[in-house]
Amino acid sequence: MPRPSPFRLIPALAASHLRHDWILTLCLVVALAAVIAPLLVLMGLKHGTIETLRERLVEDPVFREIRPAQTRQYAPAWFDEVARWPGVAFVTPTILPLSSVLQVVHPGTGRTELFDLVPTAAGDPLLLENGARIPGEDQLVLSHEAARRLGVAAGDRLTVRVTRSRAGRTEQAEEVLEIVSVLASRAGHLPRIYAPLSLVLDVEAYKEGYGASRRGWPGETPEPHLSFDGAILLLESPLDPIARTGLVINTGFARMQEASSERIRALLGFTPPSRLHAYELLTPGTAITLSNLRAIEQKLRGQERWLLPYVTQVRLHAGTGLPGSPAGLSLTPEQAASLGLDPLPWGGFTGTAADGDRLASVLLPGNVEVPASRLVLGSDGVAPLALELWVRGQTDLDRPVVPVELLGVLRTATQRAVIHDPEGRRFEMARGGYRGFRLYAQGIDDVPDLARRLEAQGIEFIAEVEAIERIRILDAGLSRLFQLIALLGISGGTAVLIASLYASVERLRRDLGVLRLLGLARRHVFFFPVAEGAMIAALGLLAAFAGYAALAMTINRTFAGELAPGERFCALPPSHVLTAIVATLSLAVLASLVAAWRATHIDPAEAIREQ
Repeated sequence: MPRPSPFRLIPALAASHLRHDWILTLCLVVALAAVIAPLLVLMGLKHGTIETLRERLVEDPVFREIRPAQTRQYAPAWFDEVARWPGVAFVTPTILPLSSVLQVVHPGTGRTELFDLVPTAAGDPLLLENGARIPGEDQLVLSHEAARRLGVAAGDRLTVRVTRSRAGRTEQAEEVLEIVSVLASRAGHLPRIYAPLSLVLDVEAYKEGYGASRRGWPGETPEPHLSFDGAILLLESPLDPIARTGLVINTGFARMQEASSERIRALLGFTPPSRLHAYELLTPGTAITLSNLRAIEQKLRGQERWLLPYVTQVRLHAGTGLPGSPAGLSLTPEQAASLGLDPLPWGGFTGTAADGDRLASVLLPGNVEVPASRLVLGSDGVAPLALELWVRGQTDLDRPVVPVELLGVLRTATQRAVIHDPEGRRFEMARGGYRGFRLYAQGIDDVPDLARRLEAQGIEFIAEVEAIERIRILDAGLSRLFQLIALLGISGGTAVLIASLYASVERLRRDLGVLRLLGLARRHVFFFPVAEGAMIAALGLLAAFAGYAALAMTINRTFAGELAPGERFCALPPSHVLTAIVATLSLAVLASLVAAWRATHIDPAEAIREQ
């Protein structure tokens, strides 16, 4: 019959000994459970309370929102930059609060109510985490309060109205939109409409007097203003220094100086007749606008004059098809004849960019072979601009000639984004920026970091940073408190195990000596108290978890009225349970090492002497 392995025999002997001394074993198990169970309850309360508070903050997007506290300009590129910040879940532009008020027609009574219009987009956590869908074009989402006031639900259609006052009369535009969702009440108690940014911008533009052609709302087109780098003034009679000074005062120009024929040719592409006296009007570092030119015209009224603005700071793309940099000239037939130039097909200076078809014209030098009837002109600016120029004929000048208004538009495009609509054949001023934002963090722990980044940019904001910091401080404080109590309890439990196992070895000196006589080595006897310690720890854990489960159930039932479905004040996640098991067994094994060391020093001869 094969002999049993000592490593199997020792645990069996340890279990038999614990059953034999069951009263002492029970006392040890109860003592150990009395140490472990309160620690488990304390750890469960810490985790359950903190996680309940955290989940309430995390689940409510309001606590992850950061809003601007002041109105300022935010460039479109700023939103692209912020969207790439770590911890940002969603960001979208907003408009001025006064422009975001929308009239809504009550379906039942026909009366109108004023609601806030809020832009939204894909990924908006306020909508997605409150049971709503992201609205598309001609769709909207209502807050709970807005739906209650109107008596509508998802699937209904709603008429919204935008009003404005222009030229002393009141105008209005209407749009019928579909309600795709109604937000849960926790998303806010204000009557609000959430709609795509395109609708919000159209509402703002209409209130500012502009139109929205895609919606059929009439209004002006945001036409870009013209800007220039300077102007050439041609006069029949010379000006004395005093007259020059008087001409500059209150016109916005910084100085006035004589201009040579070479200078004029470099700027305008032609040499003026020798009978004329030429002066250059400058505002270094600042663009010249129509108001500056009109101020000069007003002071020179009644005199024969030619005021020709020019542009030098426009960089054209390479390969545009133009043989050289174009000169900008806009002259009436009479003005062209008096300057010795051929008539220009687009006529005189209008000071406006409204007629985009007129501006897209070019005359090519006679010695240049025209490759096509249209050429592409592009320029660098805030937004790259490219348009087709129609070749209207030839010029005697050695440079291409375009309307000066076109160069004025391109000059403005270096400061503000300008769009060219090829279908409508017009230039439009693109939006230069937005007046606010809606920003949501991925989690509440990301809010303080994002708040610091906004603060570094000088942006004042509104965020629940203090509430989040209070949770984090409470979590850290409870963690330190738990560590201190756990250290005290673990120290007591370890001392109890060390003393008990050491005393057990002393009581079993004769028995362990007999085992040595029967052939067990020191290393085999070493594992006897280790096995006993592990078994006592396992039984203590079972008793502690049973006590924890009963007390945790009592706590959660007591506070059930304060908790939402699924929330618990006392709860241990699986990772904490596993940590408790591993820590307890490890400490029990370490505590048994002293007794195990004592067992290996028992002399087998002691068993013979006692016999």
